[in-house]
Amino acid sequence: MTNSRAAILKPGKEKAILHHHHWIFSGAIKSLPSFKDGDILPVYSSDGKMLGSAYFNKASGIIGRMIAFDGTPPLEKLSQLLEDAIQIRERWFDRKETTAFRLVNGEGDAIPGLIADLYGDVLVLQSSTKGIDQLKGWIVDWFNRRLRLKTIYEKSLLPSRKEENLKDEEGFLFGEKESHVAFKENGLNFILSLVNSQKTGFFLDHREMRLWIKELSKGKKVLNAFSYTGGFSLYALAGGAQSVDAVDISQDSLNTLKKNLVLNGFSPDSQGTYCADVFEFLREKELPYDLVILDPPAFAKKKKDIIPACRGYKDINRIAMKKMPKNSLLLTCSCSHYVNEELFQKVLYQAAFEAGKQVRIIGRHRLAIDHPINVYHPESEYLKSFLLLIT
Repeated sequence: MTNSRAAILKPGKEKAILHHHHWIFSGAIKSLPSFKDGDILPVYSSDGKMLGSAYFNKASGIIGRMIAFDGTPPLEKLSQLLEDAIQIRERWFDRKETTAFRLVNGEGDAIPGLIADLYGDVLVLQSSTKGIDQLKGWIVDWFNRRLRLKTIYEKSLLPSRKEENLKDEEGFLFGEKESHVAFKENGLNFILSLVNSQKTGFFLDHREMRLWIKELSKGKKVLNAFSYTGGFSLYALAGGAQSVDAVDISQDSLNTLKKNLVLNGFSPDSQGTYCADVFEFLREKELPYDLVILDPPAFAKKKKDIIPACRGYKDINRIAMKKMPKNSLLLTCSCSHYVNEELFQKVLYQAAFEAGKQVRIIGRHRLAIDHPINVYHPESEYLKSFLLLIT
């Protein structure tokens, strides 16, 4: 018998849910009870089968997001999922060498709408949905019971929140109001500003790629473009790079990069730092580097941005390829969800052709273990990287 407080799907629309896909689109709904946006409702098929529970938001095209695919009470299920996510990280990370990692990766950990990054004893939360906003107090209490935290900081600054009819939210949710956080990654020391930082503070999703750059950098002249606070720069220097130049449009980010250099025993004056637009830098400067890293922000934040984004990716890669010396390496990345790996590779082909260079793919993105992709929900994949040999 169907619950009168349930969301009921149209005939045939239960297939995705039975396959453990988290999203329910508005067109799949047969009927809904009266509810407030963000409320959790049981979900039933048209023939009365209980499918699980989801939180709902009438303002979004993705009207519901599943948090349980069985009859387990929603908050009990959410508690299980959070515990599972933490235990996975505890098994994989040596806390003496690495104190920063992603605890919860949205649908990748079967918790849509929630990102949680840990930096030592400071937790940074990011909510992209009304349902998670409604659960925020419960989530903060849960993490406080489970972990010994000094601070919980929210950094929910996402274009996708507008699709949920939500305003950006940022601020301290618990504990000491620390402005900066120190942490370790693979034995290297970093500092970040909770307030003046991008996304959730540090691009933890590139940890494995940074290690790869460390392996590749010995004796090389390296350019780190879109350097942010210098993650790739520090790894390159730790790997024995001859020199590392960093380019970023934010002087604050470059100032933090210099602090990170000092934390790891490198002179901040021995490395070149350029506060500049990377497009202009690439056009105006010679590029006598053995290894170039292009890791720009997302050029396509919405589906309608795909064409201009591809044009931007092609431009920066074409200019770099054309100017880079023979037998040099280019690590080029895209974090635009709407530009998938196949499309990004086509863009790189066009860039290589227009640059008149022979280009070989010798490596692809190495996924960080704390950024899992749910096989039932491939839409959560966003980060692509290609390591290219320019000849």
